Amino acid sequence: MANELVELLRRLTQASGVAGYESDIAGMMCEELKGVADSVSTDSLGNVIALKKSGLKDAPKVMIVGHMDEIGLIVKYVDEKGFLYFERLGGIIGRSVFSQPVVVHTKKGPVNGLLFCKPAESPEEASKLPELKTFFIDVGAQNRAQAEKMGIRVGDVVTFERVFREMGDGKVLASKAFDDRVGVAIVIEVLKKLQKMRVGCDVYGVGSVQEEVGARGAKVAAYSIAPDLAIAVDITSAQDIPGISEKDQVVKLGGGPAVKVMDNAGAFLGLIAHPKVRELLVSTAEREKIPFQLEILAQGSTDASTIHLTREGVPSGVVSIPTRYAHSYEMINIDDVNNSVKLLVAAVKGVSAKFKAK
Repeated sequence: MANELVELLRRLTQASGVAGYESDIAGMMCEELKGVADSVSTDSLGNVIALKKSGLKDAPKVMIVGHMDEIGLIVKYVDEKGFLYFERLGGIIGRSVFSQPVVVHTKKGPVNGLLFCKPAESPEEASKLPELKTFFIDVGAQNRAQAEKMGIRVGDVVTFERVFREMGDGKVLASKAFDDRVGVAIVIEVLKKLQKMRVGCDVYGVGSVQEEVGARGAKVAAYSIAPDLAIAVDITSAQDIPGISEKDQVVKLGGGPAVKVMDNAGAFLGLIAHPKVRELLVSTAEREKIPFQLEILAQGSTDASTIHLTREGVPSGVVSIPTRYAHSYEMINIDDVNNSVKLLVAAVKGVSAKFKAK
């Protein structure tokens, strides 16, 4: 499984699909699940919804979701010298994009570019972190007409160019868009593992759209499915790096999947994990001797933030993949991914008509 999973992660992360433009990822997910799930479909927003049926009457419905979109940019203006200006699609700051290679996706095909910012005009300005509004994209055009001839126009989306790397002992992987193609890969692998198993619940594996701009797709999918419980699979910040105290590291790379307790404290868009869903995950990990961590994340959230508020409310939890350098050149450990698959498969097998989260 390991080599196949690494290759799946390579293909998913190197493909492009910023928020609102996830069709390529959706196509890949549908292809992977063809013949695996009992049904695979896409809804009107572009969410992928795959169903593994239990064959039981009135079986509880479990929704497992990973979001397909990645952070990126969208072109808003091309100046007379051919430089591009943009707006963000997702959480991006100047610190993470300085001098970054990018790809502009145009009607004529991909165009390579480089992100840079206005040069500092004083020593004081040079010592400060540049604001994102001072950045522009240089595609090598001599003027606006040449940029337009290359196919560039307002509304073109832009992705970061960060190659897939296997590092260290081969267990550490780096790429763009592990947030959240790793979640998509895990949903795929869970359904593959469950394909020939008898389970006491109907399992809906979902690839959601537009998570990075407000967890929009998952809310629509959850309304349609009306699950009895939901588990989002997403990354979380592994801050086990120099300069961060032990108490602030959140989770550690290679320490096992993180079971979320709470995120985005005090904000409207956030989650306090349902105690029974959290306990299902924790007790399953303990019983199966799967290494795990508990996670409280001060900032950031997942699809579970909108899923749990859908209809009359959906008991929800999260399995998080420890990830260094989130929303930048991201890094994960394949052991955490494999253990997340094991945890979710075992947890699903523990859900039956007797399980009442509400």
